[in-house]
Amino acid sequence: MSEYILETKDLGISFGGLKAAQNVDIKIRKRQIYGLIGPNGAGKTTIFNLLTCVYKPTTGTFYLDGQEMKGLTPDKINQRGIARTFQNIRLFNNMTVVRNVMVGLQHRPEYKCSVFESIFRLPRHFKVEKAMREKAKELLRIFDLEQERNALACNLPYGKQRKLEIARALATDPKLLLLDEPAAGMNPHETEDLARTIRKIRDEFDMTILLIEHDMSFVSGLCDEVTVLNFGTILAQGDTKTALADPEVIKAYIGG
Repeated sequence: MSEYILETKDLGISFGGLKAAQNVDIKIRKRQIYGLIGPNGAGKTTIFNLLTCVYKPTTGTFYLDGQEMKGLTPDKINQRGIARTFQNIRLFNNMTVVRNVMVGLQHRPEYKCSVFESIFRLPRHFKVEKAMREKAKELLRIFDLEQERNALACNLPYGKQRKLEIARALATDPKLLLLDEPAAGMNPHETEDLARTIRKIRDEFDMTILLIEHDMSFVSGLCDEVTVLNFGTILAQGDTKTALADPEVIKAYIGG
């Protein structure tokens, strides 16, 4: 077992002649809340796409808990323990809140049911469905969403839709949770509430969290360490307050 839950080595990708990311080396310890930040177009979401194998790296590789992940399919990556949310919320809008979370549970071994058992509605089918619903309600409770469990996802306010997407990702039982701009579009009250929820996830689930975020006050109050990207390369790295005070980081954000 590695002391790092995630380690990237010389990770990079080119699209034609454009180097979207290059020489990205990141080490994240277990139970850290880690920030991946940088100006628009810095390559942050590209890194998320590499870590979830949506993109195949041109150079380098990466490891989850000491096991190399390069070359796996996105579904295998999820099964090995990496889950993510997206910049643009991707929920099943016409499904209920609880059903959205149950979708995240369905690939876990303890909730497996054979096609035969499901088609003929055998007792195990109902037993598994009941267990999934109870687990989904337990997760919704963490996000203060249990009261809305029977509402359609599309009818939730924006901030609660964000929370629901995180709950569904958490349902897959990941080792590493990737959050892509989780506070985007939230008001200050919702952002503060989200920060408390992320800390709660880290503490209750022994979870490691890597997040992309543009709200620097949110990052500075939440993240243990950060990596700052600019034009696909690492500009600064380390303790959050030190990295954010780096003159080159300030220059990249404000120009000049």
